[in-house]
Amino acid sequence: MPNDRLRDGLLKRGLTPAALAEELGVDPKTVERWITQDRTPYPRYRHAIAALLREGESYLWPSALPAERAAQVSQSEIVHVYPRRGAVPQELWQRLLDGASRHIGILVYAGLFLPEQNPRWVATLRAKAEAGAQVELLFGDPEGQHVAQRGEDEGIGSAIASKVLNTLAFYKDLRGLDTVGIYYHDTILYNSIYRFDEELLVNTHLYGTPAAYAPVLHLRRLGGGELFDNYVSSFNRTISQARAVWPED
Repeated sequence: MPNDRLRDGLLKRGLTPAALAEELGVDPKTVERWITQDRTPYPRYRHAIAALLREGESYLWPSALPAERAAQVSQSEIVHVYPRRGAVPQELWQRLLDGASRHIGILVYAGLFLPEQNPRWVATLRAKAEAGAQVELLFGDPEGQHVAQRGEDEGIGSAIASKVLNTLAFYKDLRGLDTVGIYYHDTILYNSIYRFDEELLVNTHLYGTPAAYAPVLHLRRLGGGELFDNYVSSFNRTISQARAVWPED
């Protein structure tokens, strides 16, 4: 069985098997076997390839690490745990955004607190997008069943739907930018996810509790870890079912 994840990673980075072989100092036929026969490279090559493709080792070679070792690496991906979102330092949000250059992703129901509390937030996002970063913003569909259900669970009725529309008013300056996608989703949101390149803030959701009072995990991707990649996969599955807020753009 071929390693389609490795093949896809090379295509995304515009690399040929021969170019990868030259980069690693190995025979091109060896790289071909890694792809076509799903041979597992030695650890030093796995580390180098994962760094070059900006993918996790556990994603490219799921069976390469023993389960116990993968669990240990995943634990090391946890930078910090905050007991509630309000305990996350305000400067951390801006530092993570300032440091991102490739991929910024936000998956929330409303997330009004970000542009409301930080006047630089949207302007920084625009500057990142204009510099080439891919920006993906997913908001709960104000007419969807899950936003309505979340409002009922929290006892605030239609307030969340109104917050979504208020939030979008802040982001209207990002409309029309080629590297920005702004979407509605209608999914059960188990976590709010904020991605800044290889770091994540994951705001867990607790039944009947506003997100501001639920714990937040700060994660940093490590080769061989699983936590970061699992949350990114969840983000990607959600965006695959989303629809554009402004289809005309």
